[in-house]
Amino acid sequence: MHYLVIDLTHGGVKIAVSLAKKGKVVHAYDIYNTLKPLDREMMEVYDIYITGLDSLKNLKGDICVISPIHSPLTEAEIEKHNPDLNYTFLTHHQAVGEILKDWGKDILKIEVTGVKGKTSSVFMLKEILIDENPLILSSLGALLYENEREFVLKKNISITPANIKETIDLAYKIANPVCLIADGKVESENLKKYNSAIFESSLGCCGIGDVGLLTNIAEDYPIAKNRLSASDAKSQVFMCDVVACQKESYDRYYSGIGHDKVNTFSLTDKTANLCVEKVTYTLDETSIDIIYNNVKTIKGNTLNGEMSVKTFAPGSHHVLNVLGVVTASLSCEIAEDKITDGLENYKGIAGRTNKRAVGDSIVIEEINPGINTEAIKKSIEMIDNLDDYYVAVGGDYGITCEEIDEDKLSDYLDTTECNLILTGDVGKAIQKKMSKEVLFMQDYADCYDYALNESKNLLFIYRSDYRKITQR
Repeated sequence: MHYLVIDLTHGGVKIAVSLAKKGKVVHAYDIYNTLKPLDREMMEVYDIYITGLDSLKNLKGDICVISPIHSPLTEAEIEKHNPDLNYTFLTHHQAVGEILKDWGKDILKIEVTGVKGKTSSVFMLKEILIDENPLILSSLGALLYENEREFVLKKNISITPANIKETIDLAYKIANPVCLIADGKVESENLKKYNSAIFESSLGCCGIGDVGLLTNIAEDYPIAKNRLSASDAKSQVFMCDVVACQKESYDRYYSGIGHDKVNTFSLTDKTANLCVEKVTYTLDETSIDIIYNNVKTIKGNTLNGEMSVKTFAPGSHHVLNVLGVVTASLSCEIAEDKITDGLENYKGIAGRTNKRAVGDSIVIEEINPGINTEAIKKSIEMIDNLDDYYVAVGGDYGITCEEIDEDKLSDYLDTTECNLILTGDVGKAIQKKMSKEVLFMQDYADCYDYALNESKNLLFIYRSDYRKITQR
């Protein structure tokens, strides 16, 4: 059996090397020509053939082709280079799932995917599982917690499936250092032991999760040159043993999928396995009364009950994230007191969604690479006393698969009654399409200074990679 790993830009190097270490014959296609010299040298050490599709004509027998689910290449385009080969096709997620199929059988594993709310959900789950020393991959980095202390394994890391394997490898390196002891013998010392793992993935799951959480399909944006959509990619969550999925997304996209352990959650649909009975919103702490019925668990049980939680969830979209996290936690049979205590400890994420005092003013930040019109609308609706706030809206382009609908956003902002500031490249484009005159500031930092100098509060809604904002 030959293996062909396509796309060395989005984690293919890690997948190829992992397969080669298992003794597989591996070929790799650098489709975007981004292979770094150091990665090339490493692949050569493991006898990986760096090649193109034309080399397929020289092979015989069976071949497994591994490519990301958003790959621009179709199966037919690959097969035409040698129709006589016996082809098997896997996504990067499926390949990582195969590589890790025997890993972590003694720890609790949760995979998180969706269009919105992934990172917030990961860090709520972190608070709930903090006593289990969670290992985390998220858009905020690869992290390991021990006795509530945070260890940063790698800060700038993407949430491609291969980086789940990278995160595990990084944790192993610091948990099992090789120590030279006095008598000359070499042995390893286990310094840090994690008992749970939470992995965020942008376009699906690898199927290694005891529970897979699908937060929502807020927009079903196209991928793979319009051949597939976000809902197709994220359907990989159903490779997990138990799935927690927003009811509306499940009904629209996945009701015929045939998985016997799906638990749904909803803000409004009372037929969901978990739904809201009552919500009391505040900017500091929202109270949520929850009812759950027939929640299927990883241990084969079924749970029914009621619970109340208090947490930082100032808008309805934040509450939806909370419901997903509670559903995933109940699916794991985590005790209710751990769920409620963990959520009460969650205060938002610095550089994402958070609330803080700056002098005599309040600053609420909603920073996310996938912010769209609906998210902006919900963020503005969080504020009861808009006269006391400046609302800054803007951001960057080219940071996620889905781009912002400028016409829809400009139409909405034209109807809002608030002290509006537009900022960044997104703000500049929106300003040109709005009918009313709006204050514009190219540098988002000026929005903070302007609001605070005017003794106003600030709602800062920015579409960006969080790292750019946290560097201010």
